[in-house]
Amino acid sequence: MGVKKRHMAIKIRKTDYVPGTYAKKRPDSAQLAGQYIREWENKRLKAKAKEPFPSEIFPAICFSRKIGVGALEVADILADKINFQVVDREIIDYMAKDAKLSKETVSFFDERYPGKMIELSAMLFGEKSFIMSDYIRSFISTVFTLADMESTIFVGRGTHLVLPRDRVLAVRFICSEEHRIQRLAKFLDLGEKEATKLLGKFDKEQHDFFKKAFGEKEASPYEFDMVINCDYITDPHGAAEIVARAYEEKFISEK
Repeated sequence: MGVKKRHMAIKIRKTDYVPGTYAKKRPDSAQLAGQYIREWENKRLKAKAKEPFPSEIFPAICFSRKIGVGALEVADILADKINFQVVDREIIDYMAKDAKLSKETVSFFDERYPGKMIELSAMLFGEKSFIMSDYIRSFISTVFTLADMESTIFVGRGTHLVLPRDRVLAVRFICSEEHRIQRLAKFLDLGEKEATKLLGKFDKEQHDFFKKAFGEKEASPYEFDMVINCDYITDPHGAAEIVARAYEEKFISEK
């Protein structure tokens, strides 16, 4: 599609670490974005052929976490279990920052949800809704476009604050700083001091994004359907099973 790779990989001892990843090799964000857009275009063509979009987005699962907790690993396990697509922060950022993809998703959003951007702007920023940047507009339209395609597990970027709350199972993953440090140090073969410094950079980037996008410093536990503490629920398969059961209970009427 002529797009350039933009996600921020950090070179560490010959290892390219993209925040939010783990030992599993993941497809390139540009490749996935292209795939999603092709699927989205096919869906639009069907809608024009009198197979309209559903009146609501598909039920979604939104994971919120600090980098290093292990939520993306849980998301991949859960996706295999319930046959959802996984969209992480890198894919969202790529689509929101690429000029061509951003234009397409904003156009789709405005067509599909007339007036919704103003409503979301007022909800997120109140009287300061005029400060919504082009990036935030693109970010919101990207999330809705992906959620419109099929049931999705979103990891990161506060997507639970953007999508309709009654269509989302919002899950917050937490753990001690020691757990995050040890996990990152093990994965990247770093000393704990180096891992601590790196996590500090990731936390600052996350903090800056939430401040810019939502005017918030951090996530409140009251925003979520459930909170999973990875210090005590250490098996990602067990955590995925818990989320799958909660999703089934919340959206059982849609079976």
